[in-house]
Amino acid sequence: MHYQDERTTGCRISDSWTYRGLKMMILENELLKVTIVSDKGADIFELVHKKTDTEFMWRTPWSIRNQGLSIPPTGNGDNVWHDAYIGGWQTIAPTGGSPTNYANADIGQHTEATLMPWDASIIEDSPDKVSAKFTVRTVRTPFWIEKVVSLTTGSPVLTVTDTLTNQAEEEAEAQWGQHVALGEPFLTSKCRLDMAKANHFVPPEGGNRLLDGHEGSWPLAIDPQGAEVDMSSFPPKSDRVQDYSVFMNQQEGWYAVTNPERGVGFGLTYPVDTFKYLWYWQVFGGGYGYPWYGRTYNVGLEPFTSLANGVPEPGSNKRTSIVFKPGESQSATVKAVIYESTTGVSRISPDGKVTVI
Repeated sequence: MHYQDERTTGCRISDSWTYRGLKMMILENELLKVTIVSDKGADIFELVHKKTDTEFMWRTPWSIRNQGLSIPPTGNGDNVWHDAYIGGWQTIAPTGGSPTNYANADIGQHTEATLMPWDASIIEDSPDKVSAKFTVRTVRTPFWIEKVVSLTTGSPVLTVTDTLTNQAEEEAEAQWGQHVALGEPFLTSKCRLDMAKANHFVPPEGGNRLLDGHEGSWPLAIDPQGAEVDMSSFPPKSDRVQDYSVFMNQQEGWYAVTNPERGVGFGLTYPVDTFKYLWYWQVFGGGYGYPWYGRTYNVGLEPFTSLANGVPEPGSNKRTSIVFKPGESQSATVKAVIYESTTGVSRISPDGKVTVI
């Protein structure tokens, strides 16, 4: 029987954990602790900054549950996904968006991979660096997905590399993204959002914060009454608003959310040649009915290859899905970085170096 080296300093990693019956992988260094649910989508469930005891990943009100112990009361593809949604950070692929039909297969909200158990293995375990690999073969779609998650000693950067391989003997479409959700207690109306210059538009999603169909440039938008909205700020929960918008044509792939009261922030850097769109999901106490019931204060800032379900950009008829040739693989690396600041961020470099305002 093999037992991992139980270090108490430097980088550490262990797959010898379960939570509510689900296998977990824990990585940590001097600055960060990261917990990943191997048995449910390889979701990044926890990302904690040790110095300030700050958890950045949002949790749904029901949090993590072992879905194998219950039977869904309905087969609705949206409901099944949300019942199992824990918040946190998911790799979404090869479909992303509302329930859809994929090559004659019914697919629920986002993708089947987030509801499946993934195989997990430790591939590097030293005081200087730890890495874990998670893999899954989807059933209703023909993809093999790998995710490698790494920490290095003394670094506030979490590195995540996804690789998608089309195992079909025909071309296959995909929408692929990083479903990152931030929320309370880290996220408050005092927080600030910074990002590289970009255009944005508001799909007709039926929200009440932004004007449907509006197109503009970061950071300004328009509300349904025609008033200007500064999207670098977050409204209080008492405003009871929610919405969804998309950023595109970003000059560089990064964003940062800073909590000036805590003096800490979360940033993400990603390749914009792969992740061309940044989905911005906003629930500021305004999500009524199932599943939020007005309880939640959270945002999703989600780099994606495509628009939801691969629909075209406004004014175009060209689908935004990426197309994999038979046997083709594509990889992309994103980096989450935790930084200290009370003022915000002017840039995050591709290697995760943060420039504070």
